[in-house]
Amino acid sequence: MKPSIPKGTRDFLPEQAAKRIYIFNTLKSVFESHGFLPVETPAMEKLETLTGKYGEEGDRLIFKILNRGDKLTKALNQENTSQKELAAEALRYDLTVPFARMVVQYQNDITFPFKRYQIQPVWRADRPQKGRYREFFQCDVDVIGSKSLNNEVELVQIMSTGFKALGLPDVTIKINNRKILLSMAKYVDAENSFVDFTVALDKIDKIGEEGVLKELVEKGFNESQSEKLKALIALKANAINYYAELKALMAISNIDLTGFNELDEVFAKTKLSGIENIEFDATLARGLNYYTGAIIEVTHPDFNSSICGGGRYDDLTGVFGLKDMSGVGVSFGADRIYDLLEDKGLYPDNIGSAAKVLFMNFGDKEVERCMEAAADLRANGISCEIYPDNAKMKKQFKYAEDKNIPYIVFIGETELESSLIKVKDQASGEQEELSVDEFIVQLNRN
Repeated sequence: MKPSIPKGTRDFLPEQAAKRIYIFNTLKSVFESHGFLPVETPAMEKLETLTGKYGEEGDRLIFKILNRGDKLTKALNQENTSQKELAAEALRYDLTVPFARMVVQYQNDITFPFKRYQIQPVWRADRPQKGRYREFFQCDVDVIGSKSLNNEVELVQIMSTGFKALGLPDVTIKINNRKILLSMAKYVDAENSFVDFTVALDKIDKIGEEGVLKELVEKGFNESQSEKLKALIALKANAINYYAELKALMAISNIDLTGFNELDEVFAKTKLSGIENIEFDATLARGLNYYTGAIIEVTHPDFNSSICGGGRYDDLTGVFGLKDMSGVGVSFGADRIYDLLEDKGLYPDNIGSAAKVLFMNFGDKEVERCMEAAADLRANGISCEIYPDNAKMKKQFKYAEDKNIPYIVFIGETELESSLIKVKDQASGEQEELSVDEFIVQLNRN
C-alpha cells in the first residue's frame, strides 16, 4: 500500500506546522487585544443543526456521517429510506452555526454581549483546487448580543490590524449589506427570488455578466428583469462614485435605504480609525442565507480567492429557540493565508526551529554536563536539545543545519576541566568560550 491522504487535505511537517501556529498566535494576539475570549466546539454536530443555514449550495457541501451498526443496516435494507435514517450527524461546515448553537445552549452561563474567537478545522465536500480544501482551519471572531454597528467597525479594525501583523497591509476589505442586496432585488423585481438573485450575483467575478444573466434566466428571469440588472451592472462599471449613485438610484425609486444608512455609519467610523483600504462592493453576497446586514470579504492582489469574510446575522440563534440575539463576525481563512505568506516569503526567519541551542554529544561523561547546562537554559526560557547519539561531528552539524538551530554548544574534555562551554554562532561562524550564565545573558539579550 502506498501511503497517501484524501484529496483536499494536507499533512504539515514541523516547519509547516510552526508556520500555521505563527498565523494562529498572531491572530489570537489581535483578538485578545480587543477583549475576545476563546471557545471550542465538537468536530461533529447533529445534521439538523447544520442543514438549512448555508443555502442550497452550502447544504450540498456538508460532510454527512453515516449512522453505524444496526441503524445503518436497517436503513439500507428498507425502501424509501430518509436522509436522517442514513445520517444523523455531520462534520461542521463552519464555526458560526455551531457557535450560535452553543450560545443558545449555554445562554445562562454567558455574559452578553459575548465576544469570542475560535480557531478550529472545518470540512466541506468541495472539489479540491488551489486555495480550496476539503479540510481547513478557520479563525473566527464574533460578537453576539448587540445590534450596534460599532461591532462592525471593530471587526474592520481587527482585520486591518491582523493582516498588517502578518505582513499583508495591502489587503482590500470589501463590504456590502444584505439590505442593499434586497434593495437591488426589489429594483429588478426579483424580491421573490432573492436567494437565486444573490447567489448568481456573487459569482459575477468568476462567470462574468453574461454568465450571471444566463443563470438567472434559467431560474426564471424575464427580459425586463435582465435589462434592469444590466443597468445596475453598467452603473457599477461607469460610475465615478458607484456607491453614491446606487444610493441615489434607490432613493429615486422609493426603495428602502436602511442598508445604505448602516454602511454610511461604518464608513465614517472606520475612516476616523485611519482605515483607508475599505471599499463598497455591490455584488458581494457570499451566498450564505443567514446574513442579514453587513457582508464583509478581504482580498489580496496576489491571491485569487478571498482570505477572510463574514457579516451580520440577526436571526441565526432564533432557529435554536433564542430570538432577538443579533451577532456579527468574520472568519480568517488560515489555510489560504498560509499559502499567501508562503508564496510571498513573509514568514519570520528560523520559524521551523524549535530549539535555539544544540549541545553536541562527545560521550556519556560530557552529556551529563550538557544535561546540567541544558536544564539551566530551559529554566531561563531558552529552548535547547542534546544530540542523543555520540555520532560523527558531520552528522551532528547537519542535524543542526537541517533544523535551523542558530547556536551549537561544545562540551569536551577541555570544557569539563575549565567549567566553561564553547559556543558557535551558526550565522556568523564565530566561536567563543563562556560560562553557562554568560551564555544565558547573551541569549536573553538577543
